[in-house]
Amino acid sequence: MNFNWQLINDSITDSDKKAMVDFINKPNQRFTQGEKVIEFEEEWCKFVGCAHSVYVNSGASANYMMASMMKEKKGLGEVIVSPLGWVSDVSPLVNLGFTPVFVDVDMSNMSITLENIKKAVTDKTVGVTLVHVLGFNAITDEMVHFCRDNDLFLIEDCCEAHGAKHKGDRIGIYGDVSNFSFYFGHHITSIEGGMVCTNDYDLWDMAKLFRSHGMTREASDKLQDRYKLDYPKNNPLFTFAVPGYNMRNQEINAVLGLSQLGHMGSRLEYNIKKRQENFNIWLHELDSEVFYTDFLVEGNSNFALPLILRKKDLELFKKCCILLEEQKVEYRVGTAGGGNQARQPYLEKYNFVEHDLDNVNHIHEYGLYIGNHPELDNKEILNLTNKLNGVVYASR
Repeated sequence: MNFNWQLINDSITDSDKKAMVDFINKPNQRFTQGEKVIEFEEEWCKFVGCAHSVYVNSGASANYMMASMMKEKKGLGEVIVSPLGWVSDVSPLVNLGFTPVFVDVDMSNMSITLENIKKAVTDKTVGVTLVHVLGFNAITDEMVHFCRDNDLFLIEDCCEAHGAKHKGDRIGIYGDVSNFSFYFGHHITSIEGGMVCTNDYDLWDMAKLFRSHGMTREASDKLQDRYKLDYPKNNPLFTFAVPGYNMRNQEINAVLGLSQLGHMGSRLEYNIKKRQENFNIWLHELDSEVFYTDFLVEGNSNFALPLILRKKDLELFKKCCILLEEQKVEYRVGTAGGGNQARQPYLEKYNFVEHDLDNVNHIHEYGLYIGNHPELDNKEILNLTNKLNGVVYASR
């Protein structure tokens, strides 16, 4: 189907293409990981406000890397995780031997709460994966302090929330590690790509190891010297300190990422501001008695426009879906990861713990989202909300 309102819009401009072509046409270029990757990492650090960034080939690879780092630091155990994340928030956990523990979310930001984390903590808990779902800030000061006080490894998944803020500071700086995705449909794209961020120097060193096969030559001079002393009979160029992967990205992708970011993050800042404006209109115009509109909007960086019924009404939900199809509006039921991850078949062969998931299941069955693009016109949003409200009135 050809959609009038797509889930993902092509944000790659002529200036982006020119930046990539100019790079390719320069003589003697290195196309695999090199100076442009480092430059993108440094500029991303400035935008987020973190000390260190490691550019990888996807946000999902970044998830796998962070779980691997948690295993190196904490060993195996239970990890409390949002059921409304992407599959790669959970699949690395089971692949590496962790036990996922799913807890419910707060409807106001569709993210797991400190109260539910506390209920789920046992003597086996080693970490928490916090997902900033659809661009909402999920961080609280109390949550950060609780994880630190209880020696829990805190992972922030910011793949749908570039530029979202907590008390004026950008998310991605509160966890032990965080990640962002630069997939084609996100706030900023490098076609494929992801970033792992941290303020911890040793974790930064570890991330660079995992990115490139575990080779020590990718790490700091200090770490390389340590392995030379400890393993003098090994070739220092081919000493592997951790069971790493090849998650490197390419120079051309970094060139596009830099172009999309803009000078001092200016282009991404505009993108975020327009998404916020779209979201505010969306919430203001929807019938708040029927659709959930009590979201925490402060600091949001909305990846998409959620549409969730307040009450369980399958017939009304179907009518809303039919309207969207008639208007050629692309949508996805649940959230960006397909709703409740605990229902996915890949988990059937693994052990996991599932607490009461009333809100998660409601969103899974009576919620959906549509695309939120900077190119959207206010009239388009007003027209669609009016038609959705019309479906409600006709059903009364």
